[in-house]
Amino acid sequence: MRSMRMEIPDHEDPLHQRFVAAPVLPKGVGGAKLIGAFLGAIEDRAVAGELGVILKAPKPRAVVAGLLAHSPFLTAIATHEPEFLRDCLVTGPQVQFEALVATATAACRQAANDEAVGVALRRFRRHVALLVALADIGDVWPLERVTAALTRTADTAVAEAVAHLMRELAEAGTLRSADARHPERDSGYIVLAMGKHGAHELNYSSDIDLIVFFDPDKAPFKPGKEPQQAYVRLTQRLVKILQERTAEGYVFRTDLRLRPDPGATAVAISVPAALHYYETLGQTWERSAFIKARPCAGDLAAGQAFLREIEPFIWRKYLDYTAVADVHAMKRQIHAFRGHDALAVEGHNIKLGRGGIREIEFFVQTQQLIAGGRNQALRVKDTLNGLAQLVAAGWVQPETREALGLAYRFLRKVEHRLQMVADEQTHSLPEATEDVERIARFLGFKNRAAFAEALIDELRPVEAAYAHLFETLPPMSEVKGTLDLTADPPRASTLSALTDLGFHDAMAAIAMVRGWQEVQSGGLRAREARERVAELAPALLDALSRTGDADLGLRAFDQLLTRHSQPIELLALLRAHPDLLELISQILGSAPRLADLLGRRAHVLDALLEPAFFGELPSDAELARSLDHMIGLARHAEEVLDRVRIFGQEQLFLIGVRVLAGTVSAEAAGQAFARLAERLIVALHKAVEAQIVEAHGRIPGMRTAVVALGKLGGREMTAGSDLDLILLYAHDPDENASDGKRPLVGSHYFARLTQRLISALSVPTSEGVLYDVDLRLRPSGRSGPVATHLDGFRSYQLEEAWTWEHMALTRARVISATPGFDAEVEAAIHAVLTAERVTKATLGDIVDMRRAIAEDKGDSDRWDLKYVRGGLIDIEFVAQALQLVHAHKHPDILDTNTLRVLERAAAAGLLTAEDADVLRSACRLYQRLTQILRLCLVDRFEPASGTPGLKRLLARAGELPDFVTLNAHLGEVQKAVRKSFVSVVGPI
Repeated sequence: MRSMRMEIPDHEDPLHQRFVAAPVLPKGVGGAKLIGAFLGAIEDRAVAGELGVILKAPKPRAVVAGLLAHSPFLTAIATHEPEFLRDCLVTGPQVQFEALVATATAACRQAANDEAVGVALRRFRRHVALLVALADIGDVWPLERVTAALTRTADTAVAEAVAHLMRELAEAGTLRSADARHPERDSGYIVLAMGKHGAHELNYSSDIDLIVFFDPDKAPFKPGKEPQQAYVRLTQRLVKILQERTAEGYVFRTDLRLRPDPGATAVAISVPAALHYYETLGQTWERSAFIKARPCAGDLAAGQAFLREIEPFIWRKYLDYTAVADVHAMKRQIHAFRGHDALAVEGHNIKLGRGGIREIEFFVQTQQLIAGGRNQALRVKDTLNGLAQLVAAGWVQPETREALGLAYRFLRKVEHRLQMVADEQTHSLPEATEDVERIARFLGFKNRAAFAEALIDELRPVEAAYAHLFETLPPMSEVKGTLDLTADPPRASTLSALTDLGFHDAMAAIAMVRGWQEVQSGGLRAREARERVAELAPALLDALSRTGDADLGLRAFDQLLTRHSQPIELLALLRAHPDLLELISQILGSAPRLADLLGRRAHVLDALLEPAFFGELPSDAELARSLDHMIGLARHAEEVLDRVRIFGQEQLFLIGVRVLAGTVSAEAAGQAFARLAERLIVALHKAVEAQIVEAHGRIPGMRTAVVALGKLGGREMTAGSDLDLILLYAHDPDENASDGKRPLVGSHYFARLTQRLISALSVPTSEGVLYDVDLRLRPSGRSGPVATHLDGFRSYQLEEAWTWEHMALTRARVISATPGFDAEVEAAIHAVLTAERVTKATLGDIVDMRRAIAEDKGDSDRWDLKYVRGGLIDIEFVAQALQLVHAHKHPDILDTNTLRVLERAAAAGLLTAEDADVLRSACRLYQRLTQILRLCLVDRFEPASGTPGLKRLLARAGELPDFVTLNAHLGEVQKAVRKSFVSVVGPI
């Protein structure tokens, strides 16, 4: 079957008579005014009149007003095609949907070329989007009918596009089909729907995951014509039809990366090659993916035959201990990092976050994978049916199914509302409370609090069920074989066990562990410490076996032990908290940078035991309170610096651990690192100014501001970011000297203050260094004074500054200032950035600068994500170019954050939708990867020597199955980014 068909009732009441729910409008927004403005803008007054009659009724009025208030995407469709909105409201939703399918199918079959097919399908998808949204928002259709309609839309689009392309092959004589009207039926060309598409569970703005195979023995090609070349070309055209963006939008974003070895294989793979791959190299995640696979287009019979052929790969005839081991390893990592009672609302990813959709899917799929080989009833594709079958098979309790089913429906509804806002494939709630309030109201809740309570109530049982996953399975040995770490020479069984645990040099591992018993100095000299480390060693080795690089992890733990002045405390802590041992092992085996920090500053572990660690990231107010408390414990100025460093290192470590665990997004991590730096700068600015005033007095009317640029200015920091800062000042014009016992004139006074602040941030103390600080972005760079008067800053920027200095200024943000002075500084910056510029000259300067950076830094290393051709610098330069060129007429485009600039530029029509999609998705990818690389490494990443653990982390950050796929995908992304750079800024 191509897709599940929804029953058409003999009689369906019009949609507007069936609404039972509606969104709540934002505060201060009136429904009558919204509807009036909407109707007033409709040119066809007859249509406006018909809609006006329908929208007099309370429920239709509330639904349409809610749509207009909360979804710019849906508002645009309704505004441009009000007659279709009318048709939706006066027709039964299922009748209307079937009419849309029939119209799209007929248009595709009459289309003369790819472009015409694309036009028909984009119109089809756009109309379905509005119809389904109305049925979903108004609670007319349940989740199953909503996702079935979205899935059938995708099936129709893919199938009709394939059929069109096949007819062209047949008409050209390349394909000799027995059925001229339907040449795809016996073509040997197989399109499998995967993931949510395959399971009839597509979300509102979903990608579709496809795998394309072809059977060369079945393909009826003209003699001398090879199917591979033709079908690869056909697949490329298929993807272009589906995901090409025009002024009418797009059909579906299409992903072919679930195919075997996507970095090295063509987009269409022969069936024999695919079968060989799955028989010899197929992995557990691929088995899991094929649970949901089904043929959706092309030769459906050949697709079913292929899936029957690989059934032994997917479904094992026995309880699969390999799968159990994989599942247990995943579960152990998640358990080591998972939260306790606190669950986030703002910024929470309802798909990937704790208690989210993915945990429900994982709960179902992994149990299907393990037991489905012996119980065919478990081989179902959709999640809710899978839960029901697991209950029937005795794997899941009915109350668990009930709780997970309710949560799944609720979370999918939230997911759909998030995606309806702007037709974006997002799964995260907004970071700002006021934006969560809007989503809450879109869902029909009266306010954010009511929504938050309902959300937490649904997330909590999912988290609990997921945490207890597989507790009833047969226990597995935590350490393979018998580890006798004292025998000399080592026993063969111990060496074999260590090798099975993943240690490449078992002899070296034993020597290192035994060396802990022979230390004659340091903390391990104590007998009790040696006894504890001997007791802990087997569990440690077992934990390290799950990190991806057991040997690296063991060496790092050895450094941790030998550097620690009181290892007995560390060992006692690890003995009392086994989960902490798992977490530390993960850090030691995959994140050398964090491991080094842990080795030098073991006290950061204390913060991991705080109950709040697994909750939400601390707010600015919470950080400020904690830091003030820490500083308050200092007895003198030097101790203030030490305590600030301790606090900063602990918080940096905690953010880093969350990034490693995948519980914090790259964007949230960048903001968290920036918030931490800001709090530290604010505290030290205050402390340093107090010291200067005590020593030298005050200058009448003195005002100071610390301005952040670069990554801190854009709130895009990583664990390794330095600080780009400028200190600006002003004072009463008639006063130029301080009034203390040792007075200083203005420029010297503020230079001294700046130097003190930089030292407080960057000078090493017994507790290390906080940040490296860079002042080169100040006026006149290294040759200018370290502190700048606001008047001098203003005149320099308006009259003397180079284009690159204005580019840097786009990320300028006041982070600490004398009350009121921040507004003066921000006004000065705004005036510079909104000044009118010569577009050609400005863009030429930016191209020249990019070329100079490439010559200086190189741009060919794919993993030099910042400087590579098509890397992060290209994206940032595009954002900066857009601001410098357009801010004069579009001041709303200004923002210090790169992603927000791109979003605002796209919204203002200054950036094409295609370029915006490329740049935003690439920016997010680079940020995710950069967070991991900066967290784990100090030096440049070299793929050839990268550890397996780090590569796994990078693949996860890139949301791809493995590093090979990620590496190939990265190259494609960088080409697309450079193309967009050239389109916006100019050729290099």
